[in-house]
Amino acid sequence: MTRKWFGTDGIRGRVGEAPITPEFVLRLGYAAGRVLAHAGERGELFVHSPGRPQVDLADSGLQPAAMPRRTPLVGSVQSFGGRSRPVVLIGKDTRVSGYLLESALQSGLAAAGVDVMLSGPIPTPAVAYLTRALRLSAGVVISASHNPFDDNGIKFFSAEGDKLPDEIETKIEAEMDAPLGCVLSADLGRARRIDDAAGRYIEFCKSTFPAELDLRGMRLVVDCAHGAAYHTAPSVFHELGAEVIPIGASPNGLNINDGFGATHPQTVAQAVIAHDADYGLALDGDADRLVISDRSGRLYNGDELLYAIVVDRLRKGPVAGAVGTLMSNLGLEQALARRGVGFQRAKVGDRYVLEMLRARGWLFGGESSGHLLALDCHSTGDGTISALQVLAAIRSSGLELADLIGDMDLMPQCLLNVRVSPGFDWNGHAPLRRVRSEVESELAERGRVLIRASGTEPVLRLMVEASDAGLADQMAQRLVHSLQVA
Repeated sequence: MTRKWFGTDGIRGRVGEAPITPEFVLRLGYAAGRVLAHAGERGELFVHSPGRPQVDLADSGLQPAAMPRRTPLVGSVQSFGGRSRPVVLIGKDTRVSGYLLESALQSGLAAAGVDVMLSGPIPTPAVAYLTRALRLSAGVVISASHNPFDDNGIKFFSAEGDKLPDEIETKIEAEMDAPLGCVLSADLGRARRIDDAAGRYIEFCKSTFPAELDLRGMRLVVDCAHGAAYHTAPSVFHELGAEVIPIGASPNGLNINDGFGATHPQTVAQAVIAHDADYGLALDGDADRLVISDRSGRLYNGDELLYAIVVDRLRKGPVAGAVGTLMSNLGLEQALARRGVGFQRAKVGDRYVLEMLRARGWLFGGESSGHLLALDCHSTGDGTISALQVLAAIRSSGLELADLIGDMDLMPQCLLNVRVSPGFDWNGHAPLRRVRSEVESELAERGRVLIRASGTEPVLRLMVEASDAGLADQMAQRLVHSLQVA
């Protein structure tokens, strides 16, 4: 069965337009609650992800406290209402629409007989962690990540802190076709807030940083994108000893990702220079993405940061392989090969990177955009934890980031986003097909072309990788121009 609503990162869209409307989110909450309740009645876990690689702490170099705890295979937990039934955690970012959607989602879950815990604004990976640590049945995040404030979305985490696989999302969609109902009053779900959610998550993040290291003497600019990490990320780095200069940490519900964060990396680069800082750490709105700037203003993308983490882990033992995506730079693959580390490409989307890591039993992967996975630290991508792993690599090696990855030569890429109408059939666009064929023929072995539709917004992403930056830009512009031809 083909999924109708779920994309590569949950359900996302413009608030007030289908599907991000109060009515739809109410039905979504009820449908998810019904799936969850049925799993509990059968004594099953809401969703269990088989094939999770078992991590050897001796190989990981982490303290036991850093490791996410495994959830027992149960379908419900002892609820705070006094009877055993499913409990779901709802977290959100700082968008003003989060209040509206949180209420609708909570109502739908309650109508299905599911208890709810509310964390308020908190990073997406914090919801994954708390769902697992508190032994809850599932977690839900209300966020549109790096999108503008007037977008929002819903994504789910399993009891193990993983994003839901396609088949579970399909079950939820199928349940949405059933009439909206309500359990008996005595069976309605209840709700309460977790007052210490941020503190729990901050301690978890710190536990992934080696105990023998600290950040004393380091000055860091931390750009929170006016998003979910505004009250967590600065504290994590400060409590590890760094002098922290927070920016993009004053959300008002309308300014998330507006000129700050990982989607506007020049902001953190300029702030690093202005404050004479050592590094700048830029997160996105829901804090699962990371871009880093050094003191010269040079920016490091996800490919470079993934390489830095792998290089650090190689100091502690062998690393079998790493997973990137179709967008990952050829230079990353070549640099890893020189160090004897395998490399595989997944479809674009951190969920697909995670699936391939699990299938191969590997621990490290990521996307050029800054979504990084270190499964010896967390079950999902986490911008704050990724930054800590890079800083740990810098501290333990005694090298600057530029030197740490100095043997990696990235091939120039030109990535352009072209806004298109919803449902645009780019595969059937004859001028684009013709120009793509010409470009690929001219590049031959000097580069490659990748065209894909965004899974989160009506945008066509065009990427050209070539041996020369000017050539990559020229070819990418030709592709864009072809879209303007009827």
